[in-house]
Amino acid sequence: MTLCISCKGKGLCGREQCPVISRFHAQMKTIPKSEYVGTTPSIFVGSSGYPDVNAGPLLTSDQDHPPEWMNRDLSIADIVNIRAQTIRATSTPHRYEEHLHEIALSSIPLGVETAFDRPVSFDLRFDGMVAPIGMSGNIKSFDLLDNAKVERVVDRITSDTDLPASGACHELTEGGTDTYRIISLMSAGLLGTEKSRHMVPTRWAITAVDDTLGKNLKPQVFRSQDYDTISLFFSKKFGNAIAVILIPGDWQFEMIEIWGSQSLWAGGNETIVADREGRNKTGYSPITGAYYSARLAVLEYLTSINRNARVIVIRWITSEYWAPLGTWVIREVTRQAMASPPTQYENISAAVVAASSALGMNRWITHSTLLTEMRTQRSLADFF
Repeated sequence: MTLCISCKGKGLCGREQCPVISRFHAQMKTIPKSEYVGTTPSIFVGSSGYPDVNAGPLLTSDQDHPPEWMNRDLSIADIVNIRAQTIRATSTPHRYEEHLHEIALSSIPLGVETAFDRPVSFDLRFDGMVAPIGMSGNIKSFDLLDNAKVERVVDRITSDTDLPASGACHELTEGGTDTYRIISLMSAGLLGTEKSRHMVPTRWAITAVDDTLGKNLKPQVFRSQDYDTISLFFSKKFGNAIAVILIPGDWQFEMIEIWGSQSLWAGGNETIVADREGRNKTGYSPITGAYYSARLAVLEYLTSINRNARVIVIRWITSEYWAPLGTWVIREVTRQAMASPPTQYENISAAVVAASSALGMNRWITHSTLLTEMRTQRSLADFF
């Protein structure tokens, strides 16, 4: 922050684009308004002051659907501009609870008419967990102009108040409901048993759904045959490079996250964080939500091919990632990597060299405890 005050956009930090200047330009495009007539694709539940939180609709003409942003090949600047124009309308959850439920249940954005206590304020903030939101305002009045269109599986699961949230997430996924709809339903308090239902802050719902869906997929992976080759999957988007190495063996998952010295939040020094698990995960990952998002993407792939594997995921964040967009980036870039044709190698060392070459750095290697174990420990099969 001291450097930002001294720099004033001169580029002393070395980043290609200045977050402060970008925020300023976004603000200049914003016209304060006291009412909104348009569409709302989703809701947002805040975490500040929990359990006394604020909740409301996200007011935007955008679909608020990251896979669509990926399909449209939007840039960071494109997404920041869209989100800078998005309004987070806030109120106490119980005041418009039925309206918020309708929005979360609907498979299409609903028309709304909203008035605010005063003109909405510009408050573009960047957060590593959720996508940025540019404006906010307290709701004076709020009316839905459309009826929700609810898919059959969503209606059935949200009506079942005896089904635990974990089972609800599983059945929704089996029924074709995507991760982002499930997050919205979880946040709106529409999943779980009757006693357990309550609105969940959006940032918590994101990780809860990623973690729950991952846990639901694990048993199938455990029962599957071993992956039969050593393979490297790779993708890069928004200054995030993701390399995934799959190795034959029982499930082990390790993620190593590296923030480059000129990337956001690195503080001028390269920062490396690692975490891993076996069949069970204990404690919350120090990598935070990114860990569960990447793990989910890999587990989705392994279940789709009915295979078990040892997994090393390396995330390399460069200065190109000048504005944090949320953990959806990790989820979608890892999915993109797993959807790409892998390169196969005869041994682990060759895969490690190839991963380092694709990433453009090799400093992750010494932080991999799983790699060290596989190189030094012998399996029972080695003795026969």
